This record gives sequence, C-alpha cells and structure tokens, in this order.
Amino acid sequence: MLILQLTRMPIVASSVVLTLHVVSELGRGYGAAGLVGTATLLGTALGAPTLGRMIDRYGLRPVTAVCGSVSCAYWLMSPYLSYETLLVAALPAGALVVPAGAISRQVISALVPAERRRAAFSLDQVLLEVAYMSGPVLAIFVSTQHSTSVTLTGMGVAHGVLALALWYLNPPVRSPEESSAPAEPGPPLRTWVSTRFVAALAVAMGAAFVLMGTELSTIAALRASGDVEWTGIVLASMGAASLVGGLVHGAARRSLSQLTLMVLLTVLTVPVGLATEVWWVLALALAPMNAMCAPTLAATAETVSKLVPHTVRGMAMGLQDSATRLGLGLGSPVVGFVLDRAAPGWGFVTAALGGLCFAAVGAALSMWERKREGRLPTSPPQHA
Repeated sequence: MLILQLTRMPIVASSVVLTLHVVSELGRGYGAAGLVGTATLLGTALGAPTLGRMIDRYGLRPVTAVCGSVSCAYWLMSPYLSYETLLVAALPAGALVVPAGAISRQVISALVPAERRRAAFSLDQVLLEVAYMSGPVLAIFVSTQHSTSVTLTGMGVAHGVLALALWYLNPPVRSPEESSAPAEPGPPLRTWVSTRFVAALAVAMGAAFVLMGTELSTIAALRASGDVEWTGIVLASMGAASLVGGLVHGAARRSLSQLTLMVLLTVLTVPVGLATEVWWVLALALAPMNAMCAPTLAATAETVSKLVPHTVRGMAMGLQDSATRLGLGLGSPVVGFVLDRAAPGWGFVTAALGGLCFAAVGAALSMWERKREGRLPTSPPQHA
C-alpha cells in the first residue's frame, strides 16, 4: 500500500502540472490545457477495464512493466513535445497509466478477509486523500521554484522507479485459495455484470459527479467573494474532512449502505450553496458533505468486490475506475455551464441534483433486482 500510495501521487498531480505547463511553457490558454486533461481522462476511462482484464489473464507484472515503461517515457519526453503532439499523446498515455487504484483494491480483496475489507477499503480511501492533499502541492512547489519541465522530468523518473518497485514486489491479486483453485476461463460478461453491479457503478459515477461539481463551485465561490488566496486552505480542509470520514467509516462496527452514503453526500451538498460569502464559513459548510466522500467511495469498492467472481476482479475494478472518470468528466462541463450563468451557490445545487439522479438510477436498479429475485422460485417444482 505504501508503494501504491507513492505511485498515486504523480498520477493525481498530473492534471495540474500539465495545465501549468501548457499555459506557462507552451503559451496556450486554459481551454487548450483543458483539452489535454480531457484526453488524458478519456484515455484512462477507456483503458482501465482492458488493463484490469490483462491483470486477470496474465498477472500483475506484465501490465506493470508495460504501463510503467510507457508512463516513464511519456513524462520524460513531455517537456520537449509541442502542444499538438502532447495533445495526441495524452489519450494513449492516459490509457496506459499504471492503474494504482484498481490494483490497490484487488490486493486488498486478495489479502484481507471479507469481514475486514470495509476497514481496509476505508484506509485505502484515506491514503488517496493524503495523495490528493500532498501530490499536487509538491508538484506546484517544484514548478514554481524551478519550472514545469523539471517537474515533468521528475514525474517520469518517479513513474519508472515506482513501477519497477511494484513489479519487484508483485503483490498478490488473488487469495491463496483463489490461486490454488483450478484455472478456469473468465466467465462471460452477461454472467457477472448484474443489475446490482451496474447500480454500484451508477452510484460511483454520481459520487464523482458531486465531488467534481463541488470543487468547481468552491473555486467559483472563492473567486466571487474575493477570497482566492484562501483556495488552498479550503481545498485542504475538504480533503481533511473526507479523511476523517474515512477513518470513522473504517473503524465503525456497522456502516451505512453504499446508496445511503451516496444520498447523504448529495443532501449535505445542497446547503453549502447558502454559505458562499465568507471563505471560512464555506469551509465549515463543506465539512459534512466531504465527510461522506471517502465512506461512499470505500463502500463502492467493497460492494464491487462482493459482487464479482475473483477471475474477473481486475476488469470489474477497472470498470469502477471508468465509471468514476466518466462522473468526473460529466460533472465538470455540466456544473461549469451553470456557473457561467448563475451564482456559485447554484453550482452546489446542480452538483447535488446530478448526484441524486445517479442515486435514483442506482436505487431503481437495486429495487428491480430485489423484485426479480423475489419472483424466482425458492425450490424446484414437485412432480407427481
């Protein structure tokens, strides 16, 4: 988990570094920088299930070797690429980034007993919050003190070294019992992509939509109130609240369901729109909803790990990553459209309403599945 934590730091810092590089070094606008970020995000969303399937079929080491080599080469060359070349390379580079999040969840599923996974997945989310709070800060510090070229080169070296360490360690992605079972081909998609699995992905997409919309609305609110200099403090407090929520979720004897946590996340987002005038009031208002962030994502990982057979766990975790990326990709333009035309408070409302729509889809699918199971016969018919 320590190696995977370090691997995540340059990954989560990549978007801000690319933005700074495109704007400051290449002399392009923020729209052009956004296109590079979108291409990277789309590549990750498209590549995650395929990489997961490759891990299921060939193991961790081949995937780590290929992804680590591609990421190392891409980031080492990126300071010397023109904007057009960088934009074209962003999609395949995003598709072949080391899937640290999916690997972490696979390793937890393999090494941790089912009754302890909630605590382990919560710890994984807490460490992810630490990466989000430290990775971009470190990258921005190096970029401002030196240059984005130095930061990009350092990220390339980090990708290569950490991928090599992960390749050497080769943590198991299946438990000893699963590994000792007779080798079987992966089951067809229709046998394990159940209604409940799709519902879990819908909730994951909705949570990402809310989180992206909340972050954009927070930045817009701070700009509108003239408190831009407090942006880092407010964003750090959001991460800290999520971290605390993850610790409480993991330590609790009993936890709320994935859908309940998602509904709480969205409902607690609505009142934030009334507290956008003063930065510290906004930070306090954001704390409750952010406390639901890590628990919701941890519950999603736990749900997915229970719903799929171990032979396709990698692909399932990749699909979860894709759902999260798509939620982030949808949240940005939808909430951004509202922020361009209304007060920042409406951005929080839009994020919450969008999240509730995804939650409603998840709830409807879950109810339909329960009704379908209720109609199934519980015992075989008796024949005369």
